[in-house]
Amino acid sequence: MLDRDSLARFPKQDFRLKQASSYDRLSKTPDEPKGWFSNVDRSTSDKQKNFVRTEENNGRKEWVVMEDKGAGAITRVWVPWPNQLKPETDTVIRFYLDGASEPTIEGNMFELFQGKGLVPFPLAHESLRSAVSFFPIPYAKSCKITMSHHPFFFQFTYRDYNENVEVQTFSMDDFQAVESLIETTCQSLLHPAKSVRGEVVKRKQSVESGLDVSLPLPDGTASVRTLSLNLDNYDDPNITRQVILRMSFDEKETVWCPIGDFFGSGIGLNPFQGWYRTINANGTLTCRWVMPYQNNAMVSILNLSDKPVDVELSATVDDWKWDSSSMYFHAGWRGRYPVPTRPFSDWNYVKLKGRGVYVGDTLTVMNPVSRWWGEGDEKIYADGEAFPSIFGTGTEDYYAYSWGGRSTDFYEHPFHAQTFSHKYNKLNRKPKIDEKNTQGFSTETRTRGLDTIPFASSLQLDMEVWSWTDCDMGYGVGVYWYGDADTTSNHNPDPTEALNIPVVPIAENVSVSEPN
Repeated sequence: MLDRDSLARFPKQDFRLKQASSYDRLSKTPDEPKGWFSNVDRSTSDKQKNFVRTEENNGRKEWVVMEDKGAGAITRVWVPWPNQLKPETDTVIRFYLDGASEPTIEGNMFELFQGKGLVPFPLAHESLRSAVSFFPIPYAKSCKITMSHHPFFFQFTYRDYNENVEVQTFSMDDFQAVESLIETTCQSLLHPAKSVRGEVVKRKQSVESGLDVSLPLPDGTASVRTLSLNLDNYDDPNITRQVILRMSFDEKETVWCPIGDFFGSGIGLNPFQGWYRTINANGTLTCRWVMPYQNNAMVSILNLSDKPVDVELSATVDDWKWDSSSMYFHAGWRGRYPVPTRPFSDWNYVKLKGRGVYVGDTLTVMNPVSRWWGEGDEKIYADGEAFPSIFGTGTEDYYAYSWGGRSTDFYEHPFHAQTFSHKYNKLNRKPKIDEKNTQGFSTETRTRGLDTIPFASSLQLDMEVWSWTDCDMGYGVGVYWYGDADTTSNHNPDPTEALNIPVVPIAENVSVSEPN
């Protein structure tokens, strides 16, 4: 989980990332739009069967929500509050591993996965109206997960290993034996120090409108360990869309992305701290993606704004041992305005061809109305799948929170964050009012550790455009992946769309009330 170098190498123990979720089972094919965009992503009655089956164990009825045969590992658990105003549940969740008749893990679903019980923070935590866990639960032969009540929304993301991979099954004895390692991991995730190894190269320069400035990196086989930049000011929030980060490795440009979408800030300066990226209130943007190369590399800043910008750029470069598993870092961007919400549609984040590993994304939307915009599900296809192996339950669920209409506050975690929503960020937190207004910009970001997505030949990630209102939205997404030299994407530099920043309409009058 902490080994950033491992992301830049194709996994030795190959696996397919899959997900068991409560997605609407009417969604079968895009050729039937009514079912494909059906939005009953839950099971609160016998009429909704978005789970595997029911069974009786030890005289009690249980709902099976995931079942996998063979070696694997749970890498992410997401479950929301059943009541958007009350952080409680009486649902008991049980994990049966390797065909055992008794659960290896059993307990109240929130007490296990809100960072205050068995799994400590931040390996598990209470997100905005959700319980989320990234604690790995491996199994050698099989895994079955059940719930004691009708399953509400749920997502269980897991690695499905090849047959020849040996896995040591989770046990409570092993869990207790590695308490010190767990604590060390938690502290490391919360304090992601900059790399202190390697050569530091810097450049400080004013960049005129329409021009760029470049920073050559040391020649030879090496890797970028940290990359930081700072602009002279962020008074105009659009500057984070108008200033572009470009990077080339071994004479090939693999990064073209607005700095706000690359670092997770979105439109404007929105501080947060994650495992791979940190944005400070002083304007310093830092990433810790490991970016290897064999011969040479270049970092460039392109100024698309109509005014000069002063840029401070710094990179720390260290050694790297290149082998057949090594991959290049990529970051692309796609934006579009307007994006109509009717008819419902799938909006493509990226299509990749070749071998690689998908490691994260940042979505920034402009919602022109107060009503909730993010009912759309993620659909991720790996290696030519006809049906996505990862089919989600809502955009906010993908970014690890829930009840998006109310959850407009800032939050941060090592692997995900909502850095801005409506008018709130880390420097301007939402007051304790029962406000439901998602008008304006929202920025959600998710990066991956144990839940990276390897692909051997192709990857496609789509997100449904599913708003409660018939309107025109703005979409912009930065995506991050590793790939071989011949791995390609459907992203191309798009300065015209980068400058097509939607204007938020005049705020609606929205009543607020104190929560119950």
